Amino acid sequence: MSFEIERKFLVAGEFKSHAYASSRIRQGYIASGRCTVRVRIRDDKGYLTIKGPSDAAGISRYEFETEVSVRDAEDLMKLCEPGIVDKTRYLVRSGKHVFEVDEFYGDNEGLVMAEVELSAEDEAFEKPGFIGREVTGDRRYYNSHLRAYPYKLWKDG
Repeated sequence: MSFEIERKFLVAGEFKSHAYASSRIRQGYIASGRCTVRVRIRDDKGYLTIKGPSDAAGISRYEFETEVSVRDAEDLMKLCEPGIVDKTRYLVRSGKHVFEVDEFYGDNEGLVMAEVELSAEDEAFEKPGFIGREVTGDRRYYNSHLRAYPYKLWKDG
């Protein structure tokens, strides 16, 4: 069984000059309840991902991901619930970790978040200077939630 352990943060400073790579991502959700089934097109590759519910702290959860053809991913997008998440992901090294910084577009314009994947919930990591408030476990910041309740509709950030 594969588990994803990650911490999420709002971005509060300039980060693009620190990025060593970036890619465009469009993703939709076939199911976004207790478990999520996500379809993603990242540049020229397609993926199907199933994620289980998060633990109480919102740090870890089961994750299964497999690559599918872009054509299959595009077909699966037609089955998704309304609302597509559109973003550019930037990769930034910090110490021995890589932060994935997502800059959102469309209805989530203005939201920029960073996450770091860890091998253990208590693993130490170096925060880059652009990292702001931690939002790990705050379900409003889950991509599956942003699909249905986009950032533009929030009263507070």
